Amino acid sequence: MSPLSLLFLLLATTTASAPLRPGFYSETCPEAESIVRQVMKKAMAREPRSIASVMRFQFHDCFVNGCDASLLLDDTPTMLGEKLALSNINSLRSFEVIDEVKEALEKVCPGTVSCADIIIMAARDAVALSGGPNWEVRLGRKDSFTASQEDSNNIMPSPRANASYLIDLFSQFNLSVKDLVALSGSHSIGQGRCFSIMFRLYNQSGSGKPDPALEPKYRERLDMLCPLGGDENVTGDLDATPQTFDNQYFKDLVAGRGFLNSDETLFTFSQTRDYVRLFSKNQGKFFKAFVEGMLKMGDLQSGRPGEVRINCRVPNSRPVDVLLEY
Repeated sequence: MSPLSLLFLLLATTTASAPLRPGFYSETCPEAESIVRQVMKKAMAREPRSIASVMRFQFHDCFVNGCDASLLLDDTPTMLGEKLALSNINSLRSFEVIDEVKEALEKVCPGTVSCADIIIMAARDAVALSGGPNWEVRLGRKDSFTASQEDSNNIMPSPRANASYLIDLFSQFNLSVKDLVALSGSHSIGQGRCFSIMFRLYNQSGSGKPDPALEPKYRERLDMLCPLGGDENVTGDLDATPQTFDNQYFKDLVAGRGFLNSDETLFTFSQTRDYVRLFSKNQGKFFKAFVEGMLKMGDLQSGRPGEVRINCRVPNSRPVDVLLEY
């Protein structure tokens, strides 16, 4: 076979894939979804905070060149990955949970379930296991050959982002204002670092004063948790029920108790306020909108070639490399 024919075959193999659909592994790995949930249950029992971290992988992966598990790739001498990007460094954690899921799947169905699909399944399970909605995920993604720290830095929002900026960002991915507010409800579980809120407590908008949107007693609690000059890696709860996926997050925003600036701004900004109020009063509508948003976000694809990685941290191969060997 000629090198050109080989390259064409390799590219066809990596790019040709069935459309995303429920039950994608029903024949090739029928136990896939149950295996993912079993590992997530064990991770939750071991450290409840870990599954909140895993849930956020979907957002941090899918917004950067589509849902392709580029987030999971470790740095190499020739590639700066996304783990140390500005929005991820010292923030995203629990990558070992995905490693555990992948290892379990490889024992049963070697080379079958992509790391990108694992992220989608694990995010769904993190929500369901925390008391939130359960839903049928669409699967069939491929894993990227590379990652880009620069792309992540250019795309992912900071904790300082306001609602106007977030609306514009989400609209670039065909996600609506309603999707933005509902998906922000992922902060119903988990914790955030003092680093992310120091400016809110002591120098909002360069004023030298705290964010006036903060409810006074809540601000006092945050002052004690995150004193000026203190350890900025200390963590605080993102809402009043940090281990339960519910609509308490939105109730807190209405009360001026949003932990992050990018959270509280959803209530202080007119275009997003009505959805915050709606979700604070009706948990069912929040759950429904959240599922819709997660499904839409999970459909984001780059259209680039991909593979099913054996190890989520490193690519198996690259088609171009194979051609260069000839």
